Amino acid sequence: MVPEQVGDWVLDELPRLNDAILHDQASPDQLVTEVSEQILPHLPCTTRLTAVQAQRLVVHLGFIGASVARHYQERTPGGREHPEGAFTSLLVGGRIPFRTYFAALAEHTGTGHYVRDSYASLVRWNVGTIRVRLRGEVVAELPGLFDDGRIRSYTGTPGEERFFLLVKQGEAIEMAVNCFLQPLTGEHADLTGADARHRVQEATVLLGALRSLLVDFGALPTGQTMDAEMFMDVFRQFAAHWTSDDIPPSGALDPEALKRDFLLGVAEPGYDRLARRLFPALLTRERDEIAELMNLPTLPCRLLAALGFDECDMRLSDEGDLRRLIARHPAVIDWYRLLAMHARVSGAHLMLSKKFLFKPQRRRDEAGLGDGRLVSNRAGTTGMTETFLERLTRARQRHTLVALRPVLMPENPEGPPDPRVRSGRGPAAPVVLEPAG
Repeated sequence: MVPEQVGDWVLDELPRLNDAILHDQASPDQLVTEVSEQILPHLPCTTRLTAVQAQRLVVHLGFIGASVARHYQERTPGGREHPEGAFTSLLVGGRIPFRTYFAALAEHTGTGHYVRDSYASLVRWNVGTIRVRLRGEVVAELPGLFDDGRIRSYTGTPGEERFFLLVKQGEAIEMAVNCFLQPLTGEHADLTGADARHRVQEATVLLGALRSLLVDFGALPTGQTMDAEMFMDVFRQFAAHWTSDDIPPSGALDPEALKRDFLLGVAEPGYDRLARRLFPALLTRERDEIAELMNLPTLPCRLLAALGFDECDMRLSDEGDLRRLIARHPAVIDWYRLLAMHARVSGAHLMLSKKFLFKPQRRRDEAGLGDGRLVSNRAGTTGMTETFLERLTRARQRHTLVALRPVLMPENPEGPPDPRVRSGRGPAAPVVLEPAG
């Protein structure tokens, strides 16, 4: 069986089987049997694959592994405590354990992919290439591995596909933001000059578009997004463990969001340790780039140092001092707007988390229904609770230039209005997302 045939099976047969099992119209054993008979005996030796073929097969086997793991743990006594038992009977070619083959396949991609499904394979590799245009110019392109226009999912429902697409569109915009900001990390970069101001202004427009993307998704009717019950009880439950100590896929593993946090700063003690705990599930290049940013001063701190200030000076300065600083260095206004928009994006993400996860679960708790799901709905899949996400949002609001807020608020309330973002064809907008290829 060639990888393309495995892909056809994952696109068409796997969602059918998952849906049947979830509705008690088939047993988990049927899924294991079909995988064992139709897929595993025919998988090629990993060394015979190109790197791209290996990446595509990682995507497909990731969906298979997640499906088998979920159904086993939900239906097998003690399955949660021993998740690796789900794979005991899955042998590639009749002799290679599934997880051993998957790990070898992941290594053969040359990307440092994790030994189970991950954010990279579920979102970035799975969804087609997304191109970001800013005022008509392409400013970023986030590649995908498939050019068939289809999105792989667990149950084949439009809601799942929309969610995967939303996450990838968001990451594409984040990549564009970082492309504007990262050149400013250079040792001799002038953070108040014309080029820096242009980069900061464009990054702010893009972040505004990201916020609009998230807010608009949250405001859509249920039929055009994914209802909370589907998100909580179906979609999230496929993020079950493969081994008791692994890292399930999560939006927290979005590398572009992590990069932006370390470029702009997050006033949350231990945030770097939290990020490092996620490193095994990131790709090698992502780990290296994020680690490098961790070791650099944030851009706002470098800005203040270049102006002869620090955060303590900012807090102790009176309104007159701050106005004189702005008059001498108007670029500070651009930086303030960027950091304010960074915080507003965090607030939009928190809003979606509350709408689709935390508020519905709280209603269940109040009704005495509890949280009996395989993957808890009281926290993200990497353990981030509502309280912690609220704390992170407040930390981003307490940014390095927050002392300027009383001076700038009357004239510049948190920066310019959010720009609209559109996908494909439609009315003119500063930021356009389009499929490439």
